Amino acid sequence: MYLYLAINIASFTIPFLYSFQKKMNFIQHWKPVFLAIIMVAIPFLIWDVWFTKIGVWGFNQQYLLGFNFFYLPIEEILFFLCIPYASIFTHYALLHFFPNLALPKQVTKVITVSLILASILILFFNFNKWYTLLDFAVFTMLLTYSLSSKNNLLSKFFITFLVILIPFFIVNGVLTGSFIEGEIVWYNNFENLGVRLGTIPLEDVFYAFSMLYSVIILIEKMKPRFKTI
Repeated sequence: MYLYLAINIASFTIPFLYSFQKKMNFIQHWKPVFLAIIMVAIPFLIWDVWFTKIGVWGFNQQYLLGFNFFYLPIEEILFFLCIPYASIFTHYALLHFFPNLALPKQVTKVITVSLILASILILFFNFNKWYTLLDFAVFTMLLTYSLSSKNNLLSKFFITFLVILIPFFIVNGVLTGSFIEGEIVWYNNFENLGVRLGTIPLEDVFYAFSMLYSVIILIEKMKPRFKTI
């Protein structure tokens, strides 16, 4: 049963087809989008390989093709192309149709500082849990970078990420055992907070935020070079 592959294909195909829609014509921006996705995927895949090797998480062969590279099934590698593309498309589609979609600067700053302080507290009390430690460390560094760089990306992404969470909970829910027998991806609860949103570890939300926000930062930095978006 090749369910993980089917999830990747379904997640990618619909946004990719809509990328050719004439009004938005998102496909014209393929160079910075795919370059940014690949650049972010590399460190996240290294993270993935390491955590798979040490047993922080793993994969149920029942739902996989059976082809592995550096401890990772091919479906997991495709995940870092398909899911970010679909999510980034959603982000820019929302901004295309709602160009003024953004939080006030002061509200964004309050939310950002509050999240940083909460993350530091979580890190302080959970430094011995690998997923929690690395996940919230990366999240904290990205938010701190945004405060210091004074860009306005978070004011928009805080809103679009809430929309992205809708398909995220569906896809990640299936991956972690919702609606199916067993799990496609399992987690070692000794290495995370043990808090689940349905079947999804809480850390996955911040993992997704960090991955997607990193891609958006890189896309925006490459805009002048490619004259896109």
